[in-house]
Amino acid sequence: MVLNLIAQVSRSDGSAGPLVAKGGGLMPLRDWLCDALTPMGQRDPRRVALEERIRSDLAMSGALPMDEGQATAMVEDAIREQVRASGKTNVSRAVSELVRAGLLKRHYQGYCVDHHNRGAQRQAVYVLAGCARGLIGGRQEQPRAVPRQAELVF
Repeated sequence: MVLNLIAQVSRSDGSAGPLVAKGGGLMPLRDWLCDALTPMGQRDPRRVALEERIRSDLAMSGALPMDEGQATAMVEDAIREQVRASGKTNVSRAVSELVRAGLLKRHYQGYCVDHHNRGAQRQAVYVLAGCARGLIGGRQEQPRAVPRQAELVF
């Protein structure tokens, strides 16, 4: 499933990331993958228990608003943060398995590319390799605007 999601957002050269367009904005590829996989666990008993625990923790600390709509939104945001944090770990683990199997190549792009700390504001880029390149099919890449001088592209 992770490989299929990466293939859906990959360009014609087979690379996906570091950012993915979603809802008119850009978000990191790992966050997008995590959010795309999240609906599978909506009815998971652990998620229900997490929701109850977060709601009770917020109520005990007095941070839970009295308005039910605001309270639900606050709880959902807290759940999304925790699920995304653990989901990123799971996505990284799944991608590592795909790299070992020879279906993906992974590199990082961003600030201080050669810095010894791999987490130095760098974002993952995944490239389909081997037989996985067949997943991108006959899609045509959309022409991109050429960046002008003095224009920072993030």
